[in-house]
Amino acid sequence: MFSMNFKRAMVLAPHTDDGELGCGGAIARMIEEGTEVFYSAFSLCEQSVPPPFEPDTLKFELLNAMKTFGIPEERVFIQNYEVRRFPEYRQDILQNIIDVKRKVQPDIVFMPCLEDVHQDHQVVAKEGLRAYKDRTLISYELPWNNLNLSTSTFVRLEKRHIDKKIEALQCYKSQAGRAYSKPEFTESLARTRGVQIGCEFAEVFETVRWVI
Repeated sequence: MFSMNFKRAMVLAPHTDDGELGCGGAIARMIEEGTEVFYSAFSLCEQSVPPPFEPDTLKFELLNAMKTFGIPEERVFIQNYEVRRFPEYRQDILQNIIDVKRKVQPDIVFMPCLEDVHQDHQVVAKEGLRAYKDRTLISYELPWNNLNLSTSTFVRLEKRHIDKKIEALQCYKSQAGRAYSKPEFTESLARTRGVQIGCEFAEVFETVRWVI
């Protein structure tokens, strides 16, 4: 397996678990290969946390998920915009992305699909493109939200990478009832993408911009 060969990677996650859902396997592989991975979350979704969990539950679940991957807390950037209201804060979100870019200077950026049907995801994707138009930029798959996703880039994965992705997702106890959080879904989707390129497991991405 060829090394992904990135020094620094940034994951843009509108909501706390989006990055793990979309590219958790790639995160696990990059860290294994020595890439410094940074994670930006833009909402703790306090308005959507189900009882009996406390409103700030997702912050601690996110940090636990990052520890599972081996990402230290100082590489995690957390904003707390109100869920489903990102379009109202578009310029502020862009500025947050730019501010973190100046600190991190990543080689590659992972973000939602530009045509994701969720308004928060769209804002982060479009502002991410504006901020990072000079970097390699790829969109991760969230099939329950993707209207269109060009399956143009595949990352080969081993079972240990998928197991690590599942372990990280299981840190989100407050989200366990969601169908896309279940280990069976994560593994079956990775197997499906693997079949497409003749290996056991993979994640798929849409290439927005590739800088060589």
